[in-house]
Amino acid sequence: MLNLMRWGLPALAAALLGTSVYNVADLAHERRKTQDLSASNADLRSSLARMQNQLQTVSDRLNQLPIQAPAPVAPEEPAPRPSAFGETVKPAVRVRPKIRVVSDGRSKAPKEDPRWTDVQSRLNDQQQQLSNAREEIDKTRDDLEGKLNSTHDELSGSIAKNHDELVELEKRGERNYYEFQIDKSKQFSRVGPLSVSLRKVNQKHKYYDLALMVDDQQLEKKHLSLYEPMMLSTSDRPQPIELVVNEIHDNLVKGYISEPKYKKAELASTSPAENSPPILQQR
Repeated sequence: MLNLMRWGLPALAAALLGTSVYNVADLAHERRKTQDLSASNADLRSSLARMQNQLQTVSDRLNQLPIQAPAPVAPEEPAPRPSAFGETVKPAVRVRPKIRVVSDGRSKAPKEDPRWTDVQSRLNDQQQQLSNAREEIDKTRDDLEGKLNSTHDELSGSIAKNHDELVELEKRGERNYYEFQIDKSKQFSRVGPLSVSLRKVNQKHKYYDLALMVDDQQLEKKHLSLYEPMMLSTSDRPQPIELVVNEIHDNLVKGYISEPKYKKAELASTSPAENSPPILQQR
């Protein structure tokens, strides 16, 4: 049973971590796709604006042109014809009434440019693709956050956001807990199994930077958020060590570190001997 716990939890953590890395890569791909669509959308909007300016300029010029009435046509004089007495008589000339053309100062609206329709259609398509990409990114992010939370719950249980919740976790008896309050400094402070140094604090945006000593090696963790669990695997413990900050102030942070109740050597010393030959008793 102990061997199953020893190998089952790291295997579960590795599988869930692999799934999380795949989802992060997928999220990055969708984000790059959204950026490309946004750039293409901006280009279409710029082209559309230029075309609108050109159409407005043409319309303004047409409005400024005066409308001239057509020149009147001179009436045709009929050919003279002889009368009954031998005299040449000119027939009466019919005078056509003059038609007065009144301009209302307005010109016909120019016909819609087919390029405008094409640009508008492409712009609508780009906006639809951008909207679909954003929905996919939101869904992927929600799935990733759910899987990360599930991974954390399976590895170490709940996160204590204050002292009372930490006491409740301690009552379970599964892990050792060490509360800490460290100031911003380049010096390391010993907290349980780790040595911790607070290097940077951003109280407004609720993140911080840490330096740690783990197995005689110095590690740096940057832009850690409030309540974000940091999991550290060590060589002498069957499960990861967990560090959580639940308060961020101007130049200090508060939180806790939890570690497994027993080390690997302690678990090995208390486990029964495996594959030992049976003891035969003489009758």
